[in-house]
Amino acid sequence: MSSTSKHPKGLFFLAFTEFWERFGYYLMIGIFFLYMTDTKTGGFGWENAKASDVFGTFIACVYLTPFIGGLLADMKLGYRFAVTLGGILMGIGYCLLSIHEEWAFYTALLIMIVGNGFFKPNISTLLGNLYNDPQYKANKDTGYNLFYMSINIGAFVCNFVAAYMRIKYGWNWAFIAAGVGMFLGVITFWAGMKHYKHVDVRKEPTPEDKPIIMRFLKVLAVALGFGLAGWFIPDTIFGSDSTDAFYVHVFLLFIFMLVFIKAVAMKKKNQLVLCIPFLES
Repeated sequence: MSSTSKHPKGLFFLAFTEFWERFGYYLMIGIFFLYMTDTKTGGFGWENAKASDVFGTFIACVYLTPFIGGLLADMKLGYRFAVTLGGILMGIGYCLLSIHEEWAFYTALLIMIVGNGFFKPNISTLLGNLYNDPQYKANKDTGYNLFYMSINIGAFVCNFVAAYMRIKYGWNWAFIAAGVGMFLGVITFWAGMKHYKHVDVRKEPTPEDKPIIMRFLKVLAVALGFGLAGWFIPDTIFGSDSTDAFYVHVFLLFIFMLVFIKAVAMKKKNQLVLCIPFLES
């Protein structure tokens, strides 16, 4: 790296990778709901209520999985592998949406949710690690501004491509365009690998951290299980399947947090074990 450079060379590759990732994601999400409700040009023709349920649940999971993906990258996978895996999975998911079958549709959603969890938190971590170098630390805010500018440009450009591909060639080619964009992002990331290889340093959890991490993951797994149960409740309680799932699992997390806070305040950690023994191994 040049000693006179204000920014690490890896910034260009990470920003351009993020440009393509946002290009693919917002191209897909921009036509996602329309595809579910379209009745005239090859969509699924679902009612708005069902489409809203699917859309809302998908977005909720997209925001949830980065915590798990970041944790796995920290503990085991490494950031570069997690970004690569996430990008490939999302690209496959976007392309899978081009198959007009419900099994392919729901499989694509699952793949995209998992891929997003690996990709999103870890590319930002790599960028932050690059700017931890004293040579670049003073320009960290500017670097992130450039990084987020690439996000906004990708999210802007993709709308025109989505509209053109959808009108000219149909839904399937529009989703494939999103997948191609994501794969271009992965190729860009690989091209710059040597510029951030040295900052792909995993942070091993301390012995004190591990019980807390495992307990949280167990609670999260139970909460997700209750959420799924809420989704499949016959009819609905709160107006829709996704709302039922949300309130059921949030209620469980709320109860757990109350118990945990009380246990910490009283300095009696064994109280937590007594209240929720099924979470302990």
